Amino acid sequence: MGGVGGVGYACGMDKLKLMTLVCSTRPGRVCPAVANWFHGAAQKHGKFDAQLVDLAEFNLPVYNEPNHPVMQQYQHEPTKKWAAAVAGFDAYVFVMPEYNFGPTPALVNALNFLYKEWCYKPCGFVSYGGISGGLRSVQQTKLLVTTLKMMPMYESVPIPNVSPLLVDEGGSKVFKANEQHEKGAGALLEETHKWAVALKTMRG
Repeated sequence: MGGVGGVGYACGMDKLKLMTLVCSTRPGRVCPAVANWFHGAAQKHGKFDAQLVDLAEFNLPVYNEPNHPVMQQYQHEPTKKWAAAVAGFDAYVFVMPEYNFGPTPALVNALNFLYKEWCYKPCGFVSYGGISGGLRSVQQTKLLVTTLKMMPMYESVPIPNVSPLLVDEGGSKVFKANEQHEKGAGALLEETHKWAVALKTMRG
Protein backbone atom coordinates (compact mmCIF):
# COMPACT_ATOMS: atom_id res chain seq x y z
CA MET A 1 0.00 0.00 0.00
CA GLY A 2 1.19 3.49 -0.74
CA GLY A 3 0.43 6.76 0.98
CA VAL A 4 -0.33 10.20 -0.40
CA GLY A 5 2.68 11.65 -2.16
CA GLY A 6 4.29 8.22 -2.50
CA VAL A 7 4.86 7.69 1.21
CA GLY A 8 4.37 4.06 2.29
CA TYR A 9 2.97 2.73 5.53
CA ALA A 10 5.99 0.73 6.66
CA CYS A 11 7.43 2.22 9.84
CA GLY A 12 10.82 2.08 11.47
CA MET A 13 11.46 0.70 14.94
CA ASP A 14 13.26 3.59 16.66
CA LYS A 15 10.52 6.19 17.10
CA LEU A 16 6.86 6.21 18.01
CA LYS A 17 4.75 6.07 14.88
CA LEU A 18 2.43 8.90 13.84
CA MET A 19 -0.29 8.51 11.23
CA THR A 20 -1.44 11.65 9.47
CA LEU A 21 -4.76 10.59 8.00
CA VAL A 22 -6.43 12.17 4.96
CA CYS A 23 -10.06 12.04 6.12
CA SER A 24 -11.86 13.24 2.99
CA THR A 25 -12.51 10.70 0.24
CA ARG A 26 -14.49 12.75 -2.28
CA PRO A 27 -13.19 13.48 -5.80
CA GLY A 28 -11.69 16.96 -6.10
CA ARG A 29 -10.87 17.12 -2.40
CA VAL A 30 -8.28 19.57 -1.04
CA CYS A 31 -7.53 17.40 1.99
CA PRO A 32 -4.36 15.82 0.54
CA ALA A 33 -2.81 19.27 0.08
CA VAL A 34 -3.35 20.17 3.73
CA ALA A 35 -2.28 16.71 4.88
CA ASN A 36 0.91 16.84 2.83
CA TRP A 37 1.81 20.11 4.53
CA PHE A 38 1.20 18.73 8.02
CA HIS A 39 3.08 15.54 7.21
CA GLY A 40 6.06 17.66 6.21
CA ALA A 41 5.81 19.52 9.51
CA ALA A 42 5.74 16.20 11.36
CA GLN A 43 8.86 15.04 9.55
CA LYS A 44 10.67 18.29 10.42
CA HIS A 45 9.54 17.99 14.04
CA GLY A 46 11.55 14.79 14.14
CA LYS A 47 10.23 13.03 17.23
CA PHE A 48 7.90 10.67 15.35
CA ASP A 49 8.27 8.15 12.60
CA ALA A 50 5.73 10.13 10.57
CA GLN A 51 3.66 8.46 7.87
CA LEU A 52 0.94 9.82 5.60
CA VAL A 53 -2.13 7.63 5.05
CA ASP A 54 -5.03 8.22 2.65
CA LEU A 55 -8.35 6.85 3.87
CA ALA A 56 -9.63 6.72 0.29
CA GLU A 57 -7.14 3.97 -0.55
CA PHE A 58 -8.88 1.48 1.75
CA ASN A 59 -12.26 1.66 -0.02
CA LEU A 60 -14.12 0.91 3.20
CA PRO A 61 -17.83 0.24 2.63
CA VAL A 62 -20.49 1.47 5.02
CA TYR A 63 -19.89 -0.61 8.15
CA ASN A 64 -20.63 -4.22 7.25
CA GLU A 65 -18.83 -6.47 9.74
CA PRO A 66 -21.06 -9.11 11.42
CA ASN A 67 -19.14 -9.10 14.71
CA HIS A 68 -18.59 -6.29 17.18
CA PRO A 69 -15.21 -4.56 16.58
CA VAL A 70 -14.04 -5.37 20.12
CA MET A 71 -13.85 -9.04 19.09
CA GLN A 72 -11.43 -8.29 16.20
CA GLN A 73 -12.98 -11.12 14.20
CA TYR A 74 -12.98 -9.29 10.90
CA GLN A 75 -14.57 -11.04 7.95
CA HIS A 76 -13.89 -8.64 5.08
CA GLU A 77 -10.57 -7.83 3.43
CA PRO A 78 -10.90 -4.01 3.51
CA THR A 79 -11.49 -4.19 7.26
CA LYS A 80 -8.46 -6.43 7.77
CA LYS A 81 -6.23 -4.05 5.82
CA TRP A 82 -7.57 -1.05 7.71
CA ALA A 83 -7.13 -2.76 11.08
CA ALA A 84 -3.55 -3.74 10.27
CA ALA A 85 -2.70 -0.19 9.21
CA VAL A 86 -4.23 1.46 12.28
CA ALA A 87 -2.72 -1.05 14.72
CA GLY A 88 0.78 -0.18 13.58
CA PHE A 89 0.69 3.38 14.89
CA ASP A 90 1.07 5.00 18.30
CA ALA A 91 -0.67 8.31 17.53
CA TYR A 92 -2.87 9.90 14.89
CA VAL A 93 -3.59 13.30 13.42
CA PHE A 94 -6.84 13.55 11.53
CA VAL A 95 -6.82 16.09 8.69
CA MET A 96 -10.46 16.87 8.10
CA PRO A 97 -12.97 19.24 6.52
CA GLU A 98 -16.37 20.09 7.96
CA TYR A 99 -19.53 18.65 6.43
CA ASN A 100 -22.78 20.21 7.70
CA PHE A 101 -21.19 21.21 11.02
CA GLY A 102 -19.74 17.71 11.46
CA PRO A 103 -16.96 15.33 10.40
CA THR A 104 -16.87 13.48 7.11
CA PRO A 105 -19.02 10.32 7.05
CA ALA A 106 -15.92 8.50 5.81
CA LEU A 107 -14.01 9.30 9.00
CA VAL A 108 -16.89 8.37 11.31
CA ASN A 109 -17.26 5.09 9.44
CA ALA A 110 -13.54 4.36 9.57
CA LEU A 111 -13.37 5.03 13.31
CA ASN A 112 -16.36 2.78 13.98
CA PHE A 113 -14.89 -0.17 12.07
CA LEU A 114 -12.30 -0.75 14.81
CA TYR A 115 -11.94 -0.56 18.57
CA LYS A 116 -8.88 -2.07 20.23
CA GLU A 117 -6.61 -0.76 17.48
CA TRP A 118 -7.45 2.78 18.63
CA CYS A 119 -7.37 2.27 22.39
CA TYR A 120 -4.98 4.22 24.64
CA LYS A 121 -3.53 6.37 21.86
CA PRO A 122 -3.57 10.15 21.38
CA CYS A 123 -5.10 11.90 18.42
CA GLY A 124 -4.85 15.44 17.11
CA PHE A 125 -6.80 17.45 14.57
CA VAL A 126 -5.99 19.64 11.60
CA SER A 127 -9.28 21.03 10.32
CA TYR A 128 -10.21 23.38 7.52
CA GLY A 129 -13.20 24.97 5.90
CA GLY A 130 -14.93 28.34 5.84
CA ILE A 131 -15.05 30.87 8.64
CA SER A 132 -15.13 28.22 11.39
CA GLY A 133 -12.01 26.43 10.17
CA GLY A 134 -13.69 23.08 10.73
CA LEU A 135 -13.83 23.48 14.51
CA ARG A 136 -17.37 22.12 14.77
CA SER A 137 -16.36 18.91 13.02
CA VAL A 138 -13.47 18.52 15.45
CA GLN A 139 -15.70 18.96 18.48
CA GLN A 140 -18.09 16.26 17.28
CA THR A 141 -15.24 13.88 16.51
CA LYS A 142 -13.76 14.33 19.98
CA LEU A 143 -16.92 12.84 21.46
CA LEU A 144 -16.52 9.77 19.29
CA VAL A 145 -12.81 9.15 19.85
CA THR A 146 -13.12 9.25 23.64
CA THR A 147 -15.50 6.29 23.39
CA LEU A 148 -12.67 4.47 21.60
CA LYS A 149 -10.43 5.22 24.63
CA MET A 150 -8.39 7.72 22.64
CA MET A 151 -7.05 10.95 24.10
CA PRO A 152 -7.92 13.95 21.89
CA MET A 153 -5.42 16.79 22.05
CA TYR A 154 -6.41 20.26 23.20
CA GLU A 155 -3.92 21.75 20.74
CA SER A 156 -5.15 21.79 17.15
CA VAL A 157 -4.64 23.53 13.81
CA PRO A 158 -7.87 25.12 12.53
CA ILE A 159 -7.60 26.62 9.05
CA PRO A 160 -10.39 29.11 8.25
CA ASN A 161 -11.05 30.10 4.63
CA VAL A 162 -8.70 27.50 3.21
CA SER A 163 -9.27 28.22 -0.49
CA PRO A 164 -6.99 31.31 -0.81
CA LEU A 165 -4.17 29.30 0.79
CA LEU A 166 -4.20 26.68 -1.97
CA VAL A 167 -2.03 27.25 -5.04
CA ASP A 168 -1.55 25.20 -8.17
CA GLU A 169 1.96 23.83 -8.64
CA GLY A 170 2.50 21.50 -11.56
CA GLY A 171 -1.17 20.60 -11.74
CA SER A 172 -1.41 19.75 -8.03
CA LYS A 173 -2.91 21.76 -5.19
CA VAL A 174 -0.37 22.86 -2.58
CA PHE A 175 -1.31 24.34 0.78
CA LYS A 176 0.67 27.44 1.76
CA ALA A 177 0.72 27.62 5.55
CA ASN A 178 1.24 30.86 7.42
CA GLU A 179 3.22 31.42 10.62
CA GLN A 180 0.19 30.72 12.81
CA HIS A 181 -0.39 27.37 11.14
CA GLU A 182 3.27 26.42 11.54
CA LYS A 183 3.29 27.30 15.23
CA GLY A 184 0.06 25.42 15.76
CA ALA A 185 1.46 22.33 14.07
CA GLY A 186 4.55 22.44 16.27
CA ALA A 187 2.49 22.72 19.45
CA LEU A 188 0.17 19.90 18.37
CA LEU A 189 3.07 17.60 17.53
CA GLU A 190 4.89 18.30 20.78
CA GLU A 191 1.82 17.59 22.92
CA THR A 192 0.87 14.52 20.89
CA HIS A 193 4.33 13.09 21.40
CA LYS A 194 4.14 13.56 25.17
CA TRP A 195 0.84 11.71 25.32
CA ALA A 196 2.03 9.01 22.94
CA VAL A 197 4.97 8.26 25.21
CA ALA A 198 2.77 8.15 28.30
CA LEU A 199 -0.05 6.11 26.80
CA LYS A 200 2.25 3.49 25.32
CA THR A 201 2.85 2.23 28.87
CA MET A 202 -0.89 1.49 29.17
CA ARG A 203 -0.83 -0.80 26.14
CA GLY A 204 1.83 -3.07 27.58
